[in-house]
Amino acid sequence: MAAELHVELVAADRQVWSGEATLVVARTTSGDIGVMPGHQPLLGVLESGPVTIRTSDGGTVIAAVHGGFISFADDKLSLLAEIAELSDEIDVQRAERALERAKAEADALAERRAEVRLRAVNAH
Repeated sequence: MAAELHVELVAADRQVWSGEATLVVARTTSGDIGVMPGHQPLLGVLESGPVTIRTSDGGTVIAAVHGGFISFADDKLSLLAEIAELSDEIDVQRAERALERAKAEADALAERRAEVRLRAVNAH
């Protein structure tokens, strides 16, 4: 079994993160999944939620992901997201304002996106 896996986190508009990792945790329509080197091949649908990547150098990368797909085979993991933001790219005050606005307008989708952004920031 390999000691690491290659991870590509890609959003519709850009490559968000690429590198070597020892563990990736993401939320799928079937529930949360952790992928480590040697995992069985998989293909799944991503739910909105934070994605945690434990890098090979011992660091942690957290991203807010909003929909997409996860694919794993031959120690290569692809996260193809509709929207993805690294936690350190998220403007907390803007996300908090967006959450308040979404609650006031009863916009469940916008509320979920804002909550995921804030969870990603707080998880880091």
